[in-house]
Amino acid sequence: MGNSKVSGFRAFQQRAPPTPHKVSPSSPLRRADIPDNGPNVQSKYFFQLVALSALWGASFMLTRMAAPVLGPSLAAALRMVMATAMLGLIMWQRKTPWPLGHWKELFLLGLLAVAGPHLLYARSSLDLPAGYGALLTVTSVLFGAFASAWLKEESLTLPKVLGCLLGFAGAALVVRLGPVEPSHTLVIAAVTCMAGAAVSGISTPFLKKAIARMEPLQITAGMHAAAVVLMVPGALYDLPRAHFSLRALLAVMLMGFVTSGLAYWMYMRIMRHVPPMAALSSTFLSTGFGVLWAVLLLDEPTSATMAAGGALILLACLLVMGLNPLRWRLQTLLDKLQV
Repeated sequence: MGNSKVSGFRAFQQRAPPTPHKVSPSSPLRRADIPDNGPNVQSKYFFQLVALSALWGASFMLTRMAAPVLGPSLAAALRMVMATAMLGLIMWQRKTPWPLGHWKELFLLGLLAVAGPHLLYARSSLDLPAGYGALLTVTSVLFGAFASAWLKEESLTLPKVLGCLLGFAGAALVVRLGPVEPSHTLVIAAVTCMAGAAVSGISTPFLKKAIARMEPLQITAGMHAAAVVLMVPGALYDLPRAHFSLRALLAVMLMGFVTSGLAYWMYMRIMRHVPPMAALSSTFLSTGFGVLWAVLLLDEPTSATMAAGGALILLACLLVMGLNPLRWRLQTLLDKLQV
């Protein structure tokens, strides 16, 4: 009789829904399932973000090395081919299926997030120094704010509008008073670079919506594969005039396999463990590394005015992201007064 009661109680336990309870962060069984979304980013993820930003910052220098030799369309297309191959290999190893049912959405993302920006960046690199490109592409955050407001994803507040105006003023300061003599060609290249940043920024709200329907790896691989198809005509146009030097091919291989393929997938994985603002910090870090690599490895000139313009762009992006440095200072003073 006692055994039957125990058996009945166990059967009830199996049928009953689990009682809600709080999971202790120190539990070794559940710790891996808890994202590290606290105010402090774990040091290992911080150093991973810094490493990825260093790689992405090198993209401006590598594009400057490959695009003039291979042609901007062919260089960008080869980069996408190698990125797709790398991401496809990762999907095969992880047994992740291709999201063929979302091909229309992936082609839109491939155009806005990959093909469009990289083609315009490569085109601008023919006449724009890599340091300039690194500073101007960070304006994608500003354009992303406009796109999110237009799609009702976020509200466009006064600080965000002020940030956008400061960002464009900083971009004008870099181009007009930077170390390189301003010319009609330089202005066109700068506008082309910012057009790429605009297209990239516009893709941000669409990527956010896609995350709800697909895995990050599926989105990344799918939109790179779609970008390859979209860039075939331009690549064929550049092919007859291309000069396949070892230096240019190595630059494209590094961009394709590392900065567009492996690094993008690693970034998606890091985003699961860090707060959104911490993940966005890679945008600013990559800008700094982009200027650093251009100065150290390409011997590009720099100036105090260029640094001031870059500082204005970074301040603008902070305001657009809702991070007001003046408010931080005020809060610090209030905290001291309270103590």
